[in-house]
Amino acid sequence: MDPSSEFEHERKQRIASYAQNKALQDQAQAFLHTSLEAKYSYNFTWLGRPVIQHPQDLLAMQEVVWKVKPDFIIETGIAHGGSLIFYASMLALLGGRRRVVGIDVDIRSHNRDAIEQHPLAKYITLLEGSSTHEETVRQVRDIAKDSTRILVSLDSNHTHEHVLAELNSYADLVTEGSYMIVFDGIIETMPPEYSEGRPWGPGNNPLTAIEAFLAERDDFEIDHELGGKLLVSAAPSGYLRRVRPAHR
Repeated sequence: MDPSSEFEHERKQRIASYAQNKALQDQAQAFLHTSLEAKYSYNFTWLGRPVIQHPQDLLAMQEVVWKVKPDFIIETGIAHGGSLIFYASMLALLGGRRRVVGIDVDIRSHNRDAIEQHPLAKYITLLEGSSTHEETVRQVRDIAKDSTRILVSLDSNHTHEHVLAELNSYADLVTEGSYMIVFDGIIETMPPEYSEGRPWGPGNNPLTAIEAFLAERDDFEIDHELGGKLLVSAAPSGYLRRVRPAHR
């Protein structure tokens, strides 16, 4: 076995072993829950814009984008625009004509101004409106019509109903071998008080939507290797890879 293949083999074995490492799993979950309560994920920026993600998920997103090399990325939920700038920076590194569309029901003026004035703005299109509204989906499909590799990232309203509607609205745009990444399924394992005052919580969140979506489709699967190596992730079971070209 050549050195590169040997390294890859060892890496796969190591990641697979984590599932049986109870001490590691327990400590990772304890940190994840405590860090979420402390708003740890709010501490970081990407090229100057706040990016509300755990660093582990950012690394995973980087791996996915570099592997897929999409020419079109759809992101729902913009917030301060950090993830949008992250995707734009990856597309810039890939070169060629590539674009990311960011969708949010409310793009606040200060965030819009900062995104539109960013050096990577030429890679970005902003759409204000509900990500599940028929007109919004139509606009996205129109912009994406000439794209050959499409990736989707869902991180807006975290209720079961909304995320399931997003999954069903955008799944058929995801090209074979690409991903639909669904964030904040961690809500399912958090104490109910964590979601106090929110319309989502345990039993009603992105993870329950993922389970319902996968129960009806065989063209997506969870990338367990990618999710399994992170240990600390706000997107458990949320890295969905398209394994067939069409819904069956």
